[in-house]
Amino acid sequence: MVTEQVAQNKHGILIIGIGNAYRGDDAVGLHVAQCLKKQAHDHVHVIEESGEGASLMECWKDANSVILIDAVSSGAKPGTIHRLDAHTQPIPTNFFHYSTHAFGVAEAIELSRALNQMPRRLIVYGIEGKCFEAGVELSFEVEKAAQEVARCVQQDIQNFGI
Repeated sequence: MVTEQVAQNKHGILIIGIGNAYRGDDAVGLHVAQCLKKQAHDHVHVIEESGEGASLMECWKDANSVILIDAVSSGAKPGTIHRLDAHTQPIPTNFFHYSTHAFGVAEAIELSRALNQMPRRLIVYGIEGKCFEAGVELSFEVEKAAQEVARCVQQDIQNFGI
């Protein structure tokens, strides 16, 4: 079970790639997670999730440091990378406009904040999507941004010093 695996790694770093593998650019979080799994260290646990809020809260409830990666739609240029520290910046609910969940990423973060159940560190990477229609390919801009986010997450891991 994912929760048991996460609990074993509560003093390390939890990376959650979010998305739907069959909705074009919405799969970018999953894509980045798959890339990071190949490079993961002992203290880093990488999982893939759909983005349903209650499930996310369950995943990170015992985690010390969490990095989320998901596709966003804020009106910025496709491939734009947004990096937000959930402790110092509110997560715009309009980022996740194409989410199929009424209770998704932004809502899970805000509820965790209200319940004082936030991980010590919670970083959100949002990659601006271009195409959220049925399909399995990422757009060129999003694929390029995914590679950059994977590098940024590796840098975050080093900076966390865990």
